[in-house]
Amino acid sequence: MVKVKICGLTNREDAFSALEAGADALGFIMYEKSKRFIKAIDVRQITSQLPPFVTKVGVFVNEDPRKVLEILSYAHLDFAQLHGDEPPEVCDYIGANRVIKVFRLKSVEEVEKIGPYVGKIRAILLDTFSKDSYGGTGKTFDWKIAKAVKETFPEIPLILSGGLNPENVSLAVKEVEPFAVDVSSGVEESPGKKDREKVRAFVKAAKCR
Repeated sequence: MVKVKICGLTNREDAFSALEAGADALGFIMYEKSKRFIKAIDVRQITSQLPPFVTKVGVFVNEDPRKVLEILSYAHLDFAQLHGDEPPEVCDYIGANRVIKVFRLKSVEEVEKIGPYVGKIRAILLDTFSKDSYGGTGKTFDWKIAKAVKETFPEIPLILSGGLNPENVSLAVKEVEPFAVDVSSGVEESPGKKDREKVRAFVKAAKCR
């Protein structure tokens, strides 16, 4: 069954609502320029109260890898989701088993860009390309590209993101068959504030095929 990550969480209430809805992973944006930014100390307060077996992810954009490791430890996070232009060496420094690398591919021809990261990352996350933003755009990712990535790198878990919502996630799962789906803006009332009913509907649609 596909896993579900609810990203862009900024408060305890939304984090626990996501878990109650059936989410498998929670994402926290550690990038200060994001509308969904949350301080490490606030993430720590949330993660310290979570039950066991919940996957906790910190999202970083072109951050110093030493600081990434510090925040992962301090905030009790399991994975670093690298959403910027981080080279393979940065992934290697942080640790292959702890890195989810985001790729914002514009075409099937760009799938080869993932090659140098093989063996240095735990999972691939595909998000919609935008020259003005590192994610959270709400624009739908091209599923044709996603299928090409899965065929080219079948050994690496694929996480699908980009414009997913309760209305289209079921079809996305059927078409791409990813390891997991990731959503932020698609289940929000406003940036950083989740809509409980949308979260519940998203998880249900993703997992019930």
